[in-house]
Amino acid sequence: MTEQPTTASAHTPDAEGDHRNVLGWTLVGVLAGSALATQGRLNGELGARLEHGILAAFISFVIGCLVLAAVLAFSKRDRAGMRRLFRVVRDGTMPWWYLSTGVIGAFLVATQSLVIGVVGVALFTVGVVAGQTISGLAVDRLGFGGLARKPITPPRVIGALLAMLAVGIALAGSGQLDVAWLVVLPFAAGLMQGLQQAMAGSVQRQTGSAITLATQNFAVGAVALGLVVVVQGLAGQESRPLPAEPLLYVGGALGVVFVALSSVAVHHLGVLALGLAAICGQVLASVALDVLFPAEHPVTVWSLVGAALTITAVAVSSIRRPTRRASGVSPPA
Repeated sequence: MTEQPTTASAHTPDAEGDHRNVLGWTLVGVLAGSALATQGRLNGELGARLEHGILAAFISFVIGCLVLAAVLAFSKRDRAGMRRLFRVVRDGTMPWWYLSTGVIGAFLVATQSLVIGVVGVALFTVGVVAGQTISGLAVDRLGFGGLARKPITPPRVIGALLAMLAVGIALAGSGQLDVAWLVVLPFAAGLMQGLQQAMAGSVQRQTGSAITLATQNFAVGAVALGLVVVVQGLAGQESRPLPAEPLLYVGGALGVVFVALSSVAVHHLGVLALGLAAICGQVLASVALDVLFPAEHPVTVWSLVGAALTITAVAVSSIRRPTRRASGVSPPA
């Protein structure tokens, strides 16, 4: 007797596993974004105390380099990753300019130190969100950096539009329209974040080590920022004495967490979905920081509405069409 063909349900174990996998990596992206928002608050405060935003960014990168040097000292696997990085750049397997992720990261951290002290974490996040949502769609569609191309599906477009709406609401309700032009800097940093995440993902894939990626990112960024600090010093730029609070110097370590987690998660989510998940983390952490540690820029109803819309955008953009197994006929009994 021959068994009748059966069609697998849409909720097969494989499909359920795919959904769990996406959810898990989305949570990783949220965690990375939370680290970035906390880094921004600390670097912004350090820049305000020093009255020298670029110096604050440089200090953050140097501390990140020290953290990574300590990791490399005890990790043979990550030291091997550094050797692979030099090899793939030398033989042309990976374009040398992919190492410019450090410069992009330096620009983001410098923007944190320059802008957050004036407009607050919320408006800074607004600018980065706007840039990320635009570049994320483009980078995913083009498959830049060797990532798999991802189609511009309705959920992804709706998620991006919701994120942009959240940006508009937060900006309109911020009450800081007189300094809103400063959002141009984080907007530019957000535009470059899509490219950075794609190139960073390629570096991580070539080396097999997120720590290797973070090390080259921080080393290049530290050199770039150090040169700017030297030029500013020669031009007469001065700073106030270094503050004594140790917490203000944790930003560099949080930057390591963000770069390492993002470089791995981007392979599983794509640039847009990772960007939205990171944005979700940034918004949640920003609101929590402003509630728990009130600053000059208090939480408003509009910031909470913007946060809710951003989280909704992440959920919508993560919707995947359920996969189905092709029906098959079992062999005759």
